[in-house]
Amino acid sequence: MRASPVQVPNDSPPLWEQLAAGFVVFMLTGALIAPVIAPDQAETPVLRLMWLPVYAIIAGLIVFRFDRVIRAWPAWLMMFGLVALAFASQYWSIDPGVTERRVIAMAINSAFAVYLGARFRDAALPRLLMHTCLVMAVGSLIMVFAYPKVGVHQFDNAGLWRGLWYEKNQMGLVMVVGAVSAAAALAADHIAGRRDGVWTALIALALTTLLVLATQSKTSLLCWMLGVGMVGGWWALKQGGAVITVVGVWLGVVTVATATWLWNSDSAAILEALGKDPSLTGRTLIWEALMRKVAERPWTGYGFSAFWGVDSIPAREIRIETQWPVPSAHNGWIDLLVQLGWPGAVAVGALMAISAVLIVARLNGLGAREGYWSIAYMAGFTALSLSESVLLTHANLPWVLMLAIAARAVTFDPAPVRAPLARPALRAYQTRSRIASDYVNGRRPLRF
Repeated sequence: MRASPVQVPNDSPPLWEQLAAGFVVFMLTGALIAPVIAPDQAETPVLRLMWLPVYAIIAGLIVFRFDRVIRAWPAWLMMFGLVALAFASQYWSIDPGVTERRVIAMAINSAFAVYLGARFRDAALPRLLMHTCLVMAVGSLIMVFAYPKVGVHQFDNAGLWRGLWYEKNQMGLVMVVGAVSAAAALAADHIAGRRDGVWTALIALALTTLLVLATQSKTSLLCWMLGVGMVGGWWALKQGGAVITVVGVWLGVVTVATATWLWNSDSAAILEALGKDPSLTGRTLIWEALMRKVAERPWTGYGFSAFWGVDSIPAREIRIETQWPVPSAHNGWIDLLVQLGWPGAVAVGALMAISAVLIVARLNGLGAREGYWSIAYMAGFTALSLSESVLLTHANLPWVLMLAIAARAVTFDPAPVRAPLARPALRAYQTRSRIASDYVNGRRPLRF
């Protein structure tokens, strides 16, 4: 008797669920909110009220899919640990009210991240991000050409595109997410032998890449190269067999070693070639000043999301010292240190390291099915964290996607089930089993 084929049930989220999750993703990017509602980027009561429907949607999605999201219980434990540390920091925070309020926002958005990772399995998540970013890319083009006062920088960075966002770097980073997701969707469809979504993915990849270039953001371009390059590289290794795999790994090692040597030899020349001054536009001065503040509170920090407040005395001292209205550390790890000290930085680093190890270990399974999206996004996010404050944020898409990857890494799909036999085949199998049983039990004589 031939065994029945192994099937994995189709568990793609329905359209209404994709639209609901896509709306939350849209809100997390800050699209339209900053340039239209809060052009000075000040937090107002109106903005807080706008998030209440978003939180209601998140709660509804989690409750409705509770049986799925509970499978990611290790991710919930890691998330609760980070939330608990941030919540505890209100007791030594220099602005307890801001810390308490933003911890609540961070907890809700982190729960949404776990939901994304546990519910949108395989290529469903990169496709969701691709479609959402494609909508925002089209909206950005409309703003650039129809409402240039909103879509194009008018004073600082005059002439550069910013689309639906307050600043060009924000648009660049969102479009990088769209480009990496489109590339992953293409790779996943090719591996699975699908052709129905190829044109949508190609259009999304081309449009998001165009907008990344239009921002002239070196950070966004670097993240684009890392993310899309990782998807293409892993896909090529998957297709090429053992020889190409060995050659690819060898070239990767040589490239990394050469780049490290060049950076150590003459980093200033490299920065000048990228259009940056050796001080990274004054960022090294900011980092030096902030590390002195970290040394004053190495184990506690100044409270979650409290250091850069309007009335913050330590932030005012940094701004006076650097002679610049510094809005953030421009480095995720240093910003984390001034908020939660070394315990916070170690906790986030451990979460990212565990996620990376598990994602690499599952490259032949989950990685191939999702088009290598997780490892590609992690590469870009890691680079981004060195120049932007994107770690453990209360309402920011890059960190939410990092947590979603952690949830994907620790959530395993249920064991595949065998397809039921067709009725005629089942009847024939039952007849043969009954005859065999009769012979064994002597109810049917053997004939020789």
